[in-house]
Amino acid sequence: MQNDQKNRSGLGLLSYIWTEWISTFVILILLLLTLLIGTGEMIHGQLLRMGERLYGDPAAGMQYSFLRAEPAKPECDRSPNVDALVKTQMQANAADEFADFFGTASESDVRSSILAGVQQCEEKYQFYDKAMQHMEKHPSIRAYRNFETSFFGIFKFGTENRAILLIFMVVLAAISATLKIHHIGLRGPATKMDYRIYSLMMSFANGLLTYSSISQFNSVRNSGVPMTAETELIYWMWMILFSILTLISVWQLFSPPKNAKEGGSLGFAFLSVPLYAYMALITGIAFIFFMDYPMGQGIYLGQLVEFSSIFLNLALFIWAGMLLKQTRVVDLFLNILRPWNLAPETLTWLILIAAALPTAYTGASGIFVIAAGAIIYKEVWNAGGRRQFALAATAMSGSLGVVLRPCLLIVVVASLNKEVTTDLLYQYGIYTFLLTSTMFLIVSLFFAEHKFRIAPANVAAPQSGRAFLAVIPYIVIFVLIWMFYKYLLNTDLNEFTAPVMMPVILLMIVLVDKLRHQPAPLPAVGHWDETLSANYHANAEPASEGAAAHTAASPSRSTDVLRQVGFWKSMHISTSETVGHIGALVILMALSVSVGGLLERTEVMSFFPTDISSTFLVITLIVGLMVFVGMIMDPFGAVILISATVAPVAYQYGIHPVHFWMITLIGFELGYVTPPVALNHLLARQSIGDAEVNEADAEVRHLSFYYRYERWILPLIVLFPAMLIIAYLPYFFKLFGWYH
Repeated sequence: MQNDQKNRSGLGLLSYIWTEWISTFVILILLLLTLLIGTGEMIHGQLLRMGERLYGDPAAGMQYSFLRAEPAKPECDRSPNVDALVKTQMQANAADEFADFFGTASESDVRSSILAGVQQCEEKYQFYDKAMQHMEKHPSIRAYRNFETSFFGIFKFGTENRAILLIFMVVLAAISATLKIHHIGLRGPATKMDYRIYSLMMSFANGLLTYSSISQFNSVRNSGVPMTAETELIYWMWMILFSILTLISVWQLFSPPKNAKEGGSLGFAFLSVPLYAYMALITGIAFIFFMDYPMGQGIYLGQLVEFSSIFLNLALFIWAGMLLKQTRVVDLFLNILRPWNLAPETLTWLILIAAALPTAYTGASGIFVIAAGAIIYKEVWNAGGRRQFALAATAMSGSLGVVLRPCLLIVVVASLNKEVTTDLLYQYGIYTFLLTSTMFLIVSLFFAEHKFRIAPANVAAPQSGRAFLAVIPYIVIFVLIWMFYKYLLNTDLNEFTAPVMMPVILLMIVLVDKLRHQPAPLPAVGHWDETLSANYHANAEPASEGAAAHTAASPSRSTDVLRQVGFWKSMHISTSETVGHIGALVILMALSVSVGGLLERTEVMSFFPTDISSTFLVITLIVGLMVFVGMIMDPFGAVILISATVAPVAYQYGIHPVHFWMITLIGFELGYVTPPVALNHLLARQSIGDAEVNEADAEVRHLSFYYRYERWILPLIVLFPAMLIIAYLPYFFKLFGWYH
């Protein structure tokens, strides 16, 4: 949780300058450079094609690729004395000390060889003359070539240094997340006790990571294998990062925030410790003290380097999600539904279906929850939904779309498992999405107090139509940028290009919004005044026939109180939020990989039986294991672990790879909403704010068990039956011979 009150003097001022300006500005440059790298290959391909069209001459056999460097004049003799060369070569052959053993070439062979060399020399001169004449005919080719090769140089530099860009970005972002106390935990620290335990555990965790990074560096240096400059720089960046994080944590231990409350509970204080700190402590203690493997954590951090392209794409997706928060896109699309005054359950179902697409296009479930969770929560509550129901919907808003194209998680699965392709996974992912979304509608309607509600069409349709008109400019921007990439850069929007194209699309939407002087939505966290609360509760009753117009114009909507924010301010806000989330999420993923490495080295996965005769039992074990892994690890680290350990065993048992990964993905999502960790709930809480979640819990303490814990129970009773269907239905179909 980020502290709202900042000490603007001394170290507090330095912290503010670093987090709000230095790291934000540098990471903005790095994100733009990553965009340039991602777009560079597309643009450079088009530059080469354009160069060929402008300067190529098929009739003369001249291609632009021949002229990308200045033609070098041949140094060979164009008109040599062949007889003299033959005589010289024959004398040299005769003087060779091995001539008596192997013999010498005949004069005719020597002459033929020299004549062939003369012919090659003549061809070089002819090509040089033809190239120079061609360049004289096209004097602009040198300027075009300089532009094309300079662009290629930038693109090549970025491509060759992806790993350094990523680690540098993580260093800056992790320092900012630590200064802002922005790491992901089960609850945010609030009391002095919370902050002391938080800082103490962070000090130990970062200290272990520092020791492991130094141990790995010394181990490699003493191994006798020379390190490349890139590798050595990466090692130094890790050591510097965790040393700084350790110092920051020690400083925070002795300097808790001035607004920290007195007192506190020791049990709750330990819940405030970030998840990555627990992972660092567990893996560090295990590797260092029990396995005599001090460099273990540092080695598994290397997975970030190995998959640098994927994690850079994740950073771009996070940025896209934060840019989305600076637009009115989600709010304006919801305006289309508001006039119909739908029952909360029906409206939420439609919102979750609509949210699946941006979830897929922002890379993973957590990113969309952070970006749009607060808006979804407020909209469901505004429609009359219970707060607990709204919290459940927010946590699930990022769960349904992870199996749809072009979600980054599917790309990671396909890249690590040659048995499956992205096309196959996306194809069956559609069926999984239809199943989970339908299950949500059925379950939510079962618990609904009023099953259905809809405004008269003659009242709602005109208002909904007018709301759709406001969305058209954003659709046009999307289509124009898609056409630019497709027809000018010859690149379609898919799972490989989405990380680059989505930030560009959202940057243009933000820019157009600001040029049109469109307002930005309210900040997502901590803005729940009494007026808004009263209006939300006023709308909780079933609506009358004329209520659609009232709901559509309700003053409780977030855009009724407007902020006029310029383009550069929006860029600053979105990038500042991106920095915090990159620092929190990527470090969590890195330590999640370390946990996976610990499980792998302790051979826990080897206890998975390899001699079971029942496929049904194998599937049951896989289901339980996937839910457990989803409860304790982030998706990317979990996929790396499962790909190396469980997936090969599952294939040996005859489980189809696509079937296995559908079980895995839905099991992960079930794990992300299952206590005690429930990552999606933590991210929803981060988006909505601790105060609002606490109020939601307080208002249902007198109700029955289900309604007290609805935000936890509802996602479970939606995803658990869906997982059982996905896991066992194909097995029974195969068992009874209904498919092969």
